[in-house]
Amino acid sequence: EFKVPTSHDGNFDVLVEVYTPKTLVGRSDNAAFIFAHGGGCVSGSAHDSKPYLDWMALSADMVAFNVDYRLAPEAKCPNNVKDFYEVIKHVCQNAEKLGIDPKKICIAGESGGGYVCTGACVMLAQNDESHLIKLAMPAIPMVDDYAFSDPGAMTLEERDSHTVMRQVWRMIAADMDQQAEDPLLFPGKASDEIMAKFPPTILVEAEFDMFITSAARLARRLRRAGRLLEFVVFPGVSHNACLWPAFRMGEMFDGTIKKIIQEYLHN
Repeated sequence: EFKVPTSHDGNFDVLVEVYTPKTLVGRSDNAAFIFAHGGGCVSGSAHDSKPYLDWMALSADMVAFNVDYRLAPEAKCPNNVKDFYEVIKHVCQNAEKLGIDPKKICIAGESGGGYVCTGACVMLAQNDESHLIKLAMPAIPMVDDYAFSDPGAMTLEERDSHTVMRQVWRMIAADMDQQAEDPLLFPGKASDEIMAKFPPTILVEAEFDMFITSAARLARRLRRAGRLLEFVVFPGVSHNACLWPAFRMGEMFDGTIKKIIQEYLHN
């Protein structure tokens, strides 16, 4: 593990856990997988994702960097996104020392971490730095304020979760009214110009996820901007169920992620 010093919200060192398969130790051309854990940006820690990332790193022949970004309500947007962004920059700038091929860097995250990952894509685009990243892969991501819309038009899963999600977004936001159109709070609201500067992106979703409508809208916008590589939807499962190898769907997920990493990151 290592820590990345930051100063955007006081002086804080972001902890990064590193998982390197034994077969990759000592190499200088490894692919990197920089990951933001789930939990709605209000709960959880990087260490919670260790079993999943151990499996991912071994399965897909890459080094996983697990980022313990700060959580709301103590840390407000955009500081969670900035924590992750600073780790991305650190890995890019220290690729040789970390045994990473700088041309093979993927950023990813699931659920709240999918929001952090997508928000980092916004920051990279704003700073004309998307060339640093070969692939972005947010999974079941929180990306917009759809939870604040009319629940009558929502799917069952969206309707069942929209009240909680409204509370979560209010905890993340520094000022919901002032940040209502801020793409660092709601990445799905980024302008067409910013979308066109995103890293190449694969969106991963579940058929019965509570964020499926938001993700589908983001996928269409990224496709129109020429930045969407794939929109992968795992059938018959709900939020998070496809992302863990203990579930039967994990076998399909495993094979799919291997193909994605081989095709879009290793090649």
